[in-house]
Amino acid sequence: MDYLNINKATWDKRTDIHLESSFYDVQSFINGKCSLNPLEKELLGSVESLDLLHLQCHFGQDTLSLSRLGAKTTGVDLSAKAIDAAKRLSSELCLDANFICDDIIHFGEKSEKQFDVVYTSYGVLCWLPDLTQWAKTISNSLKAGGKFVLVEFHPFNDLLSGYDYFEKSSADIEKEGTYTENCDGKESTIVTWSHSVSNVFQALINAGLEIKQYIESPYSPYDCEQNLQYVDGKGFVKHHKGKLIPQIYAIQAIKK
Repeated sequence: MDYLNINKATWDKRTDIHLESSFYDVQSFINGKCSLNPLEKELLGSVESLDLLHLQCHFGQDTLSLSRLGAKTTGVDLSAKAIDAAKRLSSELCLDANFICDDIIHFGEKSEKQFDVVYTSYGVLCWLPDLTQWAKTISNSLKAGGKFVLVEFHPFNDLLSGYDYFEKSSADIEKEGTYTENCDGKESTIVTWSHSVSNVFQALINAGLEIKQYIESPYSPYDCEQNLQYVDGKGFVKHHKGKLIPQIYAIQAIKK
C-alpha cells in the first residue's frame, strides 16, 4: 500500500476546496488576520528572530502568521498543491518564508538544518504510521535547548466515533470528503493510524525531548466535527452522557 501517494492525492484535492472555504477564510488572512489560536501562541511564546520549522503546514497560513510575528519560517507538507499555494501567499504578502514539498519523515532523514522551534498542529498525527520516526525528525531538527510545540485533536473523540484509541498493526482505509463547509460531497481515499496520547509522550521522550507542559481542553477552536456546540468566548464542545469530553491536547517540550 502506497499510503503516501494515496494521502497526497487526497490533500491535493482538498487544497483546492480549502482555499475557497470560509473555514480557512483566505481573504481575511491576506488582510492581516492571524491564523494562530491563543493556545499555540501561548505555548510558542515570542518567536521574534527565531528559526522555526512548521511540519505538515498545509497551505501555510500558520507558517506565514509566524513569519508576521518575526520568525524565520520553513514549512513542510506532503501536498504539492498546498505548497504551491503557500508559496503564492508568501509572495503576495511579501513574506520571507521557505516552503518544502516532502513527506516529513523523508525530510527529517535528509535535512541537516536545526531550528530554535518546531511546531505542528491540529489533525497531523493520524497521517503518520510511525511516531518513533516522527519524534526523531523533531529531535534532529531542533538545536539543543530548542522548543517543540504540538496542539492536536484529542483521540478520545475518535474512540467515541468507533476508532481504536491504542495503536494497531493495520491502518484505517476509508473514503470521505473534507471537513470544510464547502465540501462538494466527493470522497477520496484516506489512510490513517491511531495513536494514544501515551505513545506520543513516549516517542518524544525516547527521542531526547523533555516534556515541560501538557494541556487538555474541552474546547476546540474549530467546528469541524459533528454534534459540536459553541460556547461563547471559549470554543466548540461535545458531551458524552451529559459530560464534557476533551477536544484538544497540547504538549510543549524542550530538546535536552
